[in-house]
Amino acid sequence: MMLLLLSSKWIGFSLMASGVAGMLLYKVNLPPTISIWDKIGDLMANSVWNTLNSWALTALPLFILMGEILYRTAISTRLLNGLVPWLANVPGRLYHINVVACSLFAAVSGSSAATTATVGKITLDELTRRGYHKSLAIGSLAGAGTLGFLIPPSLIMIIYGVLADASIGQLFIAGIAPGIMLACMYSLYIALRARLEPGCVPDRREEYTWADRIAALRDLGPVFLLILLVLGGIYAGLTTPTEAAAIGVVGALGLALYFRNLTLRNLRAALLSAVKTSAMICFIIAGAAFLSQVVGFVGIARALSSFIASLDLSPYTLIFVLGLMYLFLGMILDGISIVVMTLPIVLPIVQSAGFETLWFGIFVVFMVELSQITPPVGFSIFVIQHIAREDVQTILKATFPFFCIMVFMVVLVTAFPDIVFFLPERMM
Repeated sequence: MMLLLLSSKWIGFSLMASGVAGMLLYKVNLPPTISIWDKIGDLMANSVWNTLNSWALTALPLFILMGEILYRTAISTRLLNGLVPWLANVPGRLYHINVVACSLFAAVSGSSAATTATVGKITLDELTRRGYHKSLAIGSLAGAGTLGFLIPPSLIMIIYGVLADASIGQLFIAGIAPGIMLACMYSLYIALRARLEPGCVPDRREEYTWADRIAALRDLGPVFLLILLVLGGIYAGLTTPTEAAAIGVVGALGLALYFRNLTLRNLRAALLSAVKTSAMICFIIAGAAFLSQVVGFVGIARALSSFIASLDLSPYTLIFVLGLMYLFLGMILDGISIVVMTLPIVLPIVQSAGFETLWFGIFVVFMVELSQITPPVGFSIFVIQHIAREDVQTILKATFPFFCIMVFMVVLVTAFPDIVFFLPERMM
């Protein structure tokens, strides 16, 4: 599988080809009337159909389409204009815009890449123009941009829920508290950094009255309304994630019309991009489902589980080892690939160690977030490099403090799992 991936083959093809190779390499006992190729065909057809024929999975292309529509409208500019009067007097001032704007946009887009690109295109040039240090602006954007995976709706949570047979609604709710805590830690670091290094914040202070702040709510109101439409129904138990995604698409179209930014060209670009992204993700999921069937059929998962069990690792040592594994995979693979490739093998081991599927889902999301800012394949790093026009080394240096904050948050969630379970236990 690694050989195929390193040779630049499609990820979905690499997963399927690895499954076929696994069936051919391992000795599989079959009746004389059934050839190995017949069995491979049956496994592939069943696994692909059973995985993709999922009502929950229909939320995926809808959330992608919603994010694409918002990405091509003026919502990010409105978001910036609405936040400036509220953050101008906070320690660290407009650096916090990256954190708050990414948190809000993550709550309506579901994509880390879309969040980073949309917010970054507006904030980086604006902050630099106003005299803020570009390094801290880049770091805060890289860290906060990953919140698109943790703050619901999240594409990674949808994929995990489908593959792990977990409640996507519960995963969404479980991600809220850790997501807010992580955003607050980012803002706390920015405030401390501004206090310790006064030079990173420009001397010129912009003054805003309460009238200016109230007026800014006209730009923030539509965004909050869309968040309420998308997530309110799920948390109230009125809609499924798929229904909420459909409502979100309609809401995004309504916002685009409200801001008078919806053109046939924008809509066509959003639809085409959503189709391409959805097809790519579904191909990866199909390949992972087939590989998962092969792993179970030839006994790899069972043997690996037995081997790890024989090591007599404590539960937390197991999580530590898995965390290191995910960090390594994050250096060479994108987040979606990490989830679909590892889950069939890792999940049974984690469950046998006594960890809840819901908690492990949030843990995996954190590790995927880390992979977004881990060299050399950190996707957010490439997005920021394109926007900021800086070399990778400079971006990594700026991002490192926020990487460490995220690692600390992973430790915190592992040591205190009630952070994850607090809201689901009270809302579902």
